[in-house]
Amino acid sequence: MRIAILSSFYPLRGGISQFNASLLEELGKCQDTRAYSFSRQYPSLLFPGKTQYVTPDDEATPVRAEALLDTVNPISWIKTARAIRAWKPDLLVMKYWMSWFAPSLGYVARHCGCKSVVVLDNVIPHEPHWFDKPLTRYFLKGCTGFVSMSDRVEEDLLTLWPEAPHIRLPHPIYSHFGPLMEREEAARLLGVDPSRKTLLFFGLIRDYKGLDILLEAFRDLPEDYQLVIAGEPYGSFDKYRAIIESLPGKDRIHVFPDYIRDSEVKKFWSVADVAVLPYRSATQSGISAIACHFGVPMIVTDVGGLKETIGARGTGIVAPEATVEAVRQEILRFFADEALRDSCRKAIGLEKERLGWERFCTRLTDFAATL
Repeated sequence: MRIAILSSFYPLRGGISQFNASLLEELGKCQDTRAYSFSRQYPSLLFPGKTQYVTPDDEATPVRAEALLDTVNPISWIKTARAIRAWKPDLLVMKYWMSWFAPSLGYVARHCGCKSVVVLDNVIPHEPHWFDKPLTRYFLKGCTGFVSMSDRVEEDLLTLWPEAPHIRLPHPIYSHFGPLMEREEAARLLGVDPSRKTLLFFGLIRDYKGLDILLEAFRDLPEDYQLVIAGEPYGSFDKYRAIIESLPGKDRIHVFPDYIRDSEVKKFWSVADVAVLPYRSATQSGISAIACHFGVPMIVTDVGGLKETIGARGTGIVAPEATVEAVRQEILRFFADEALRDSCRKAIGLEKERLGWERFCTRLTDFAATL
């Protein structure tokens, strides 16, 4: 099968690009593949982070992709569809996570000359707007089939298009970050205490991810706890800094407010006893795929697909709501129960066997063949 993949690729950075690089690599083992990317993903004025692109310090693995699609230039939409059509693929695979991409990707899907399958990160974004549903409907109706990675995403898809051809596949585990380091060495490099109970908040810092909830939950934890925050803020970090400064244990909070390049990721997970995802809303989380790779249990809130993908699989525990007290109680329960911690680690081992990229890609191409 000849498969074109249109989405974010190197030198664009972030979890979407990492997912696509792994997808391209695995599909390329058995299929004839070609990657197409964005020449401009977002206008700079609309991008909330520091940069959309890898820097020399990121050490990301280059991926060969044709950067053709400018989301704000309709002429590029025509050129991208024409280039894909000229290659004559049997299948176009795309990723979709917010309605900003609906016009450009929707046009290409309608004019690429082949069937298209979309891997849905979100149908409705975490921070919704009035225009999300009409734009997303336009996009969906131009595509052939869909892959959802959680029940929540599947429900959102069927709300907008009840007859949408789809399959449910869980998010594969990221494996390109390498193995864990020795805890003491990682702690030395980060300047943290390896003897303390260590909570990790990892990834892009956005309002819906509830870092403020975790900080307030940390306020009354005993002195043998520490919190490591690692990730680039999307927007101002000022409100989180103000909370930190108000905490009696602020010296036990270690903040690394930058994009974490691939080679540095393992340091943070090597010191973590548990990752905390105090999200106010969610579908699935790429952070859980990293946690599984490193064998670190999770504490999550009961939103979106987190209970389904983490709590139900036993790889972590679920706070009943996204509140300070609920998150604090689950943190205390996790560290008070050694059998619970062991159970989570054993469940993660089973998930590693289930969530490989080979299985994901085989089921994706088998599904595409039925369309």
